[in-house]
Amino acid sequence: MAPKRAYRLQEFAAHTSAVNCLKIGRKSSGVMVTGGDDKKVNMWAIGKPHAILSLSGHQSPVECVTFDQAEEVVVAGAAGGTLKLWDLEEAKVVRTLTGHRSNCISVDFHPFGEFFASGSLDTNLKIWDVRRKGCIHTYKGHDRGVGVCKFSPDGKWVLSGGQDGRIKLWDLTAGKLLKELPCHDGPVTCIEFHPNELLVATGSADRSVKFWDLETLDLVDTAGPESTGVRSMIFTPDGSTLLSGTAEFLKVWKWEPNRCCDTVDVSWSKLADLSMHEGKLLGGSIHNSFVGIWVVDLTRVEPFHSGSERGPGGGGSREVPERSGTAPVLLTGERGGGGGG
Repeated sequence: MAPKRAYRLQEFAAHTSAVNCLKIGRKSSGVMVTGGDDKKVNMWAIGKPHAILSLSGHQSPVECVTFDQAEEVVVAGAAGGTLKLWDLEEAKVVRTLTGHRSNCISVDFHPFGEFFASGSLDTNLKIWDVRRKGCIHTYKGHDRGVGVCKFSPDGKWVLSGGQDGRIKLWDLTAGKLLKELPCHDGPVTCIEFHPNELLVATGSADRSVKFWDLETLDLVDTAGPESTGVRSMIFTPDGSTLLSGTAEFLKVWKWEPNRCCDTVDVSWSKLADLSMHEGKLLGGSIHNSFVGIWVVDLTRVEPFHSGSERGPGGGGSREVPERSGTAPVLLTGERGGGGGG
């Protein structure tokens, strides 16, 4: 019998009550962090059943969590609106940041500066300076909670995806709204920037994936509709394909023209995050107090299995200029953007 293309590596109780969020460290794909109703942030080595660290400090359920790029720091947002940063080596809280008026439901670290973004049910996106210990921008304009936020690879922009289906592109240097992209018909659930082209993919509960050209800010392709909402996505490292996960499938997409290269049955249900590691795709799912880790062997999935043409996918028109090693100059002082202060 041929080995399975997808299988569950492990399942374990990660918290004493419901798990609300999960993130795999994309640098190593070897660690994972979870947050729960028990107000704890737990860190795990993938493949091992016991937590490396259990980080306490939040006074309300943890609703979003992520690593910094080096996997040395974890930031977690809670139902009370507070954000906390932990130094993983010292296993202690190094920053407590307040400002959101409602549940903090999304968070993302800047790719190389000491900044992070957070989105909240209060409809605001905030940018925080870790060193200055405070909020340096508040971006307003969504009608419902900001369920996704994501920095561009060059660190100059941040995208916010709302439960209102709206996607807003913010210029960090100018501190203002650059463009609002046309709406999804349901909450935005995931945003992924292409690794080396000016292209971004957005996934939604409306069961579609949309591809946007970041030079023209035009919609260039739409994939779907799926049978259920899109839960998580990741581009392959060479940028040739996008992998998207729904409750029961993994799909491999190319675009311009849009085509599905393969569909893999994976019953991961509440998929929370994806990461790539040595030709395998890792997926982390949550169910009540349990976490599941899933593996998809991409060497058995098209177009990787047959070794068929793996061109750039989106064409060569969106080359990203060479990134300098400095973070953008973020305007200081608490400012409103897009919708007033």
